[in-house]
Amino acid sequence: MDEPADVTADWRHAGGGHASAKYAALDQIDTTNFADLEIAWRYKSPDLRLVQGLAYGTADYRAVPLVIDGTLYVNSNHGQVSALDPASGEELWMFDPQSYLTGSPIQTNIMIRGIEFWTDGEIQRLFIATLGKQLISIDIDTGQLDPNFGDNGFVDLRSDLGRLEFETNFLTAGAAPIAVGSSVIVGSKIFDYGMFNRSPPGHVRAYDTYTGTFKWRFNTVPQDGEPYNETWEDDSWRKAGNTNVWTFMSADDEAGIVYLPTSTPTNDYWGGMRLGENLFAESLVALNADTGERIWHFQTVHHGLWDYDIASAPNLVDIVVDGRPIKAVAQVSKTAFTYVFDRLTGEPVWPIEERPVAASTVPGERTNPTQPFPTKPAPFDRQGVSEDDLIDFTPEIAEAARELASNFVLGPLFTPPIVRGSNDKLATFVVPGAGGGANFPGATVDPETGILYIPSATRPHGMSLIAPSQGSSDWPFVIQMERQVGPFGLPLLKPPYRRITAIDLNTGEHVWQIPFGKGPVNHPMLQHLNLPDMGSVYNDVVAEGGVLVTKTLLVSYLAQKDEIDSDAHGSILVALDKQTGEKIAEVMVEQRLHGPPMSFMHEGKQYIAVAGGGRDNDDELIAFALPD
Repeated sequence: MDEPADVTADWRHAGGGHASAKYAALDQIDTTNFADLEIAWRYKSPDLRLVQGLAYGTADYRAVPLVIDGTLYVNSNHGQVSALDPASGEELWMFDPQSYLTGSPIQTNIMIRGIEFWTDGEIQRLFIATLGKQLISIDIDTGQLDPNFGDNGFVDLRSDLGRLEFETNFLTAGAAPIAVGSSVIVGSKIFDYGMFNRSPPGHVRAYDTYTGTFKWRFNTVPQDGEPYNETWEDDSWRKAGNTNVWTFMSADDEAGIVYLPTSTPTNDYWGGMRLGENLFAESLVALNADTGERIWHFQTVHHGLWDYDIASAPNLVDIVVDGRPIKAVAQVSKTAFTYVFDRLTGEPVWPIEERPVAASTVPGERTNPTQPFPTKPAPFDRQGVSEDDLIDFTPEIAEAARELASNFVLGPLFTPPIVRGSNDKLATFVVPGAGGGANFPGATVDPETGILYIPSATRPHGMSLIAPSQGSSDWPFVIQMERQVGPFGLPLLKPPYRRITAIDLNTGEHVWQIPFGKGPVNHPMLQHLNLPDMGSVYNDVVAEGGVLVTKTLLVSYLAQKDEIDSDAHGSILVALDKQTGEKIAEVMVEQRLHGPPMSFMHEGKQYIAVAGGGRDNDDELIAFALPD
């Protein structure tokens, strides 16, 4: 892909660039003036114009806008794409693919997180994968479909999966595709909400950027005769589904390599119908972007039972370790580990050891006897749980926490779920839980220093398996979750509950770690203790937002309901010191923010833009800037 050399003012891909650094080399907004930021403009999502009855319910608005050569582009949750004036938010054009006419997706909590930009130096296109199972190519200047791409601009994503005996309604889009060279590469968002063993496999496909012609498919569940097919025992590869790439991908454009972060197979928590290691689930896979040939892979969880998807794009960064330059890729995960590799060869930068883990007691289940443990960097969030981890601010709280914990199996990372009621235990207390560790949108890296910034959450889940109700599933066990466990409305575990961790990838050492947000310091049983910040995400769905890094700042946000008042509606835009994590300034915003923050420069002014709203027919993109 041939792009102009100086694109500092732009934000050309969801992660800023294909390296997914989420870094803007801008410094107009800095430590001295961040608190002066004002809302420059707001753009209401065109989804709000859809006729009632056409639109189906969508989730929080988390799209990442792009800025290319003086124009801003953003998608809606329904896959509409708009071009805006970056200075005013004025709509220049809007394209509606009418994906809602293809039938409502079967999932709830649906959203489209972004669009992809591609150019060969002359042609410029935007690509989007919609909830309507469409891959679309749009002329960036006119907002019109590219008539030479697929069927008048559309490719039907129900095709080319290589397996027909599945429910196509389970197949939908999640993040943006990624265009590398002449390949536009598409993942899938497939979850087993139907609770039957018939979900599509999350195979990854590539199409020609010019014509939309199918180029290659990488089978995330290896098929007959392919390498690692034997890791799906008893021919379970024939029916196993999911194993998606539902989040953003990254790419090394110079090397022509695309990096796939994959998810858990069906069913997420009981693997008796897919015994074996289950490659390429919960793996980082490096492919030749032109041919789809696998170059290397690493599986972070063998035979996953905890929903430890790799939920974010890997970060590509050049580092120097013990005097040796390395083109590296760092992958953060729900396990609270950071896996660091030479991105060209797949060789771990620091040793990763296979260590014994607990065996499952669930009928029909067989956990893998070992799991991989990076020796560096150290974990960035809590892993596993023992009585020493229980909340104990007062004797009364400590006693209640111990009594609650006695109902659960406690153990280290990778302690498997149990059948509910086994040995009089309610569930396994899993730490990190399925929504903990590093979730979407993942980590940020400063390419000038090699420091990785990781937002994470301590969100334990009580996980147990129960028999499904009659006719609701063809699995003998489905998951039962205990999500909010703790005494007196407090978390069961000690804080922090939300963190930001800075890791120097040149040394593998932690630079600093802070609790992000107040947490329950004002709880009636804790107020008198004058406790410091604990981190504020314990009861949220996931740790939203992520971190933007600029030349001068780290930027993220918190929910006002966590920091000020439980009835508050808005957010707090926060600036942190890159060297220490110290809070520098904050800006109150009356809207709930949800998307990853990004930054761009237009006509001499720096902006920060974030998507928000979505639950109350209030989806919008908000741009902040300094006053004139």
